[in-house]
Amino acid sequence: MLPASSTCRSASPPQVVAGLGCRRGCSLDELLALLIHSLNQHELTVDNLAGLASIAHKREETALQELAEQLKLRLQFFSSEELAPQQSATGGSALVQSVTGSPAVAEPCALALAARLGATPRLLGEKNRTANATCALATFEREPAA
Repeated sequence: MLPASSTCRSASPPQVVAGLGCRRGCSLDELLALLIHSLNQHELTVDNLAGLASIAHKREETALQELAEQLKLRLQFFSSEELAPQQSATGGSALVQSVTGSPAVAEPCALALAARLGATPRLLGEKNRTANATCALATFEREPAA
């Protein structure tokens, strides 16, 4: 069950994106709980989400697809090459590098999607993790319409 929207909103609610990484076979429930926990840490709800992102290596992961469908959000995938410019800000792991071709997944995916959607992408704190998944949030500024 998704948390209710906050009734007290600022004039322009913050827009965030979630970068997600997960082990093969991770459950939808685990991903959703991790995402909601991550949003709650910043006093945000799913209403603040502008999109979800993961690495192309996870394109066939059922739970990621189901999460996007349930939240009615676009799920975008990035190749390890597309994530390379975001890696310096996030560090990484040799194990993740050997499996996905990228030293980190959640943080660079969040930053890459935020950069695609607007200006001044930045991570909102540290990523969160469960036994089978990671989630990082990034915010961005909407560029004014021309």
